[in-house]
Amino acid sequence: SNIMRYTKTGDSILLILDKTPFYAESGGQVGDIGIISGQGFRLDVINVMKDNNSIIHVCEGDFIKPSKVKCEVDSKKRSKLKRNHTATHLLHKALKIVLGDHVNQAGSLVESDYLRFDLTHFNKVTIDEIIEIENLVNHEILENHELLFSLKSFKDAKKDGAEALFGEKYDEEVRVVQVGDFSMELCGGTHVRRTGDIGSFKIIEEFLSL
Repeated sequence: SNIMRYTKTGDSILLILDKTPFYAESGGQVGDIGIISGQGFRLDVINVMKDNNSIIHVCEGDFIKPSKVKCEVDSKKRSKLKRNHTATHLLHKALKIVLGDHVNQAGSLVESDYLRFDLTHFNKVTIDEIIEIENLVNHEILENHELLFSLKSFKDAKKDGAEALFGEKYDEEVRVVQVGDFSMELCGGTHVRRTGDIGSFKIIEEFLSL
């Protein structure tokens, strides 16, 4: 990759590259971490963010501006994020099946060691409902469905039944993530190749927002 722009703010160095393998924080999924290096220097990438059409790499370390850099994504964290992001899609569908179609995703946070899913619902979720939701998600994991990815017009994607997040702004062309016959959502995040890669799913806590 080539450096397009860079600046230093406080103890951090902000880099914009002409191309990058790093995922920028978006859609609830946190940004990648990793390493950007060049001749005579090595930077730790501690976060990656979007600013309009630019992807900003937030780095720490001593920096010498070269013509080219090498980018290395932390593959262990990326793999964990993939598993949790795909799990949010399965959870979203399971919530609709168990609680009703009125349920909508109101937000989410996809971290490497957990996921948080915000939903609209008029009652506290019961223990029996939680067990049923967990069983649905784990059943789809055990089925080891292959994930399919496609680019479609927003109109065609909605016509095909893809879920779009309420309040989210989408381009005319969207990325559709389909999990077997179970789930279909508009999403630009990273995902596993097959649901079996997730391993298992467990709901550990429910928070009520009043």
